[in-house]
Parts: sequence; C-alpha cells; structure tokens
Amino acid sequence: MSPEAAARERPRLTATPDNAGVDAAVAAARRVVAALLHTGGNSAAEMQDVAARLDAVADHLEQHAPPMADRMVDMWAGEGVTRHDPVTGPENAIAPPLALAGRDDGAIEGTTVLGLPYQGPPGFVHGGVSALLLDHTLGVANHWAGPSGMTAELTLRYHRTTPLFQPLTVTARQVSVDGRKIRTEGTITAGGEICVSAAGLFIAKQVPRPQ
Repeated sequence: MSPEAAARERPRLTATPDNAGVDAAVAAARRVVAALLHTGGNSAAEMQDVAARLDAVADHLEQHAPPMADRMVDMWAGEGVTRHDPVTGPENAIAPPLALAGRDDGAIEGTTVLGLPYQGPPGFVHGGVSALLLDHTLGVANHWAGPSGMTAELTLRYHRTTPLFQPLTVTARQVSVDGRKIRTEGTITAGGEICVSAAGLFIAKQVPRPQ
C-alpha cells in the first residue's frame, strides 16, 4: 500500500467540533477549575456565593440530562475518536485537552500546556497526569497504526520534572505487533528535553460499546 493510500485508511485522531455549544461550556468549566485553584484565599462569604451560583448551574444541567444508559450509547456512537475522554475530549472538562495529529513517519504528536489543575510537585506536573497522557497517547498511536487493544503493561521512566505553564510535546509510535501483543513507545518533552518516557504492552482486545 502506498503512503498516500495508507494515510487515507487511517482514522481521525482528533474529535471534530460537532457541538460548539457543549465545547464552549466545557472550556468555560476548565476556566472555573483553574480560577478556583488560583484564587484560593478569597473570603468565605464570597466563595459561598460562588458555590451557590455553580450549584445552580449543576442543578440545571442535571435536570436536563438524559438517562445514563442513553448517554453512554450516545458517547460511544460511531467509530474513531470519542469526544469525552479525559485527555483529548473536548466534552470533558478535566481534559487539557491534548490535540493529537499523525506524522508522516507513522508516529503521532500533540502539544499542550498544563496549569494548576495538573500540579504535583510545586510548579511541575503530577506524575500520574503524565502517565495518563502517555497511556492515552500510546493507545491512540495504536489506533493510528492499525492493530489496537487494551493496556496490559505501562512502564514509565521519569527523566526530569515536567514543567507547568510551558508547551509540552507528547509523541508515540507503535513499534511491533506479535500476534495479539502490541508494543508501543512514547515521550513527553519540554524545550526539546525528554521529561517522561513510556513503553506499553497492549493486548488486541476491545470492550463492547454500549448499545
């Protein structure tokens, strides 16, 4: 298969913005989470007022939400990239989000900036957040390359602290397929230096989508 044909066969990596209203509301929720961490020491009375307004928004959303079973079916409708995952999902307020794109060499890559909601050590990204980004990105790299599956093992090496408030580049590439065993590698870099590297073993198995 030619490189051009292979590119046409590959799935999308980034969810298309088919609900601008939801995406805008989620972006606003991300701002709220970051702002709450940033303000911190405001007066108790002021924060009680903020809490009341946020509760009113949550009450409205909950009252208009569909049954959970219906929502699960909607989340998993269609093929390719979902819009709700906690790394790239534009519908998920805890996602940075990280936008991934395929490279000509078969790897995938994305850049993001993480703020206070993702802090571990002072001024640096929590190690568990780095693991989350890499686990997801390795999985998407498998989806991009062809054979994909579920994470069986994820081995991480933390080379140096990963900074907040700076562009981070996350890359991944599928390196081998042996029957049902898929091996994939990836890195998080900042300023051209590797902060975290990962090696993953995936098993070619999928969980059924809700019907």
